Amino acid sequence: MTTPSQPLPYGTPDAPRVAVRGEARLEVDPEIARITITVNARNTDRRNTLEDLTNRNNHVLNLIRTYGHAVEKLETGTFSITPQLTEKGRHERIRAYHGTVRLTATLNDFTALGELTTRLADLDLTGVDGPWWTLRPDSPAHREARQQAVREAVQRAREYAAALGAELAAVVEIADTGAENAVPGLPPAPGGMMRAAYGGAAAPAPALDLEPQRQTVYAHVNARFTMTRPTL
Repeated sequence: MTTPSQPLPYGTPDAPRVAVRGEARLEVDPEIARITITVNARNTDRRNTLEDLTNRNNHVLNLIRTYGHAVEKLETGTFSITPQLTEKGRHERIRAYHGTVRLTATLNDFTALGELTTRLADLDLTGVDGPWWTLRPDSPAHREARQQAVREAVQRAREYAAALGAELAAVVEIADTGAENAVPGLPPAPGGMMRAAYGGAAAPAPALDLEPQRQTVYAHVNARFTMTRPTL
């Protein structure tokens, strides 16, 4: 019996293979921004704490909703009501209750973002964190980066073949870098993060002038081609 011949991993003298890596790096404007709002309430009575927290939370929600389509998404993250015990004494005595609600708002209008952030930070016992600038998952920038990486791989392979007096013949494989052993990426670092302190102001504060942070989009591909017989 004869064993069928297996294709050589590196091609043949008449059809050599060339393996390259294509890379792309684009800098684009962000499409959306997220802010996190923390609403607090504190009182010696549990029921009063809940009522204060509910009222402040409703006020924040109504304020955010007045911005209409500028707010793409509004979500409630976590809610907590925690008894705080006295630090001294042999018995467990509750001296106050602390309530917290955390919200996340996603905006696409960065002019409205500055005004909304200031108005939220101006509310009693309300904290604001952010903004975190980012692109949408289906942003065209991701597609453009991938296509540019493929074009760069083809150009690099063509240059290698030309150095040997050959030409590219066919594409054998194109794969994302790490496609077989993918490792989850780290979340993007917060861009231009601002933290607003608790408390209120006697007069409305001027709207913040927030400059969007440019986003960097990366794409990497591994590509393999066959080429014509080199002229050596």
